[in-house]
Amino acid sequence: MRLRPEEEQRIANILEPFKADNRVQRMKKFIQHGKITTFDHVESVTRLSFWLNRRLHIGGDERVLTVGAFLHDYYLYDWHLTDEGHGLHGFSHSNTAKENAIKDFAIGEKTQCVIESHMWPLNITKVPKCREAWIVCLADKFVSTKETLLCR
Repeated sequence: MRLRPEEEQRIANILEPFKADNRVQRMKKFIQHGKITTFDHVESVTRLSFWLNRRLHIGGDERVLTVGAFLHDYYLYDWHLTDEGHGLHGFSHSNTAKENAIKDFAIGEKTQCVIESHMWPLNITKVPKCREAWIVCLADKFVSTKETLLCR
């Protein structure tokens, strides 16, 4: 999967205000899978989501897709620490990420849907309801599996 320079620039333009935010930078301090930080994980999911949308001509809104993919794990805690009161991470973090993104960035409803539904089918009631949500859900499964199996 290789993005063209103009696609890289499009992603950079969309994410510039988010990446410049100190709260988002905190994702670099938490490990997601293997040795991969949450920040690196969401960047990989964002890039794959963007690539799938463009190459498969899905027609998803690139801004919603890119922001939703980048903030899908914006929960801001170490999920490996089970005694921190975060509940069952797999079931709860998508809602935490959505609430954080609403509070910090006032994201729209469609972007909220992307974040909230990325853990489907584990969260069986949070079915993706738009193209962008389906793309991010699938990209996250692929990237997470790759990171879990190959990045240890």
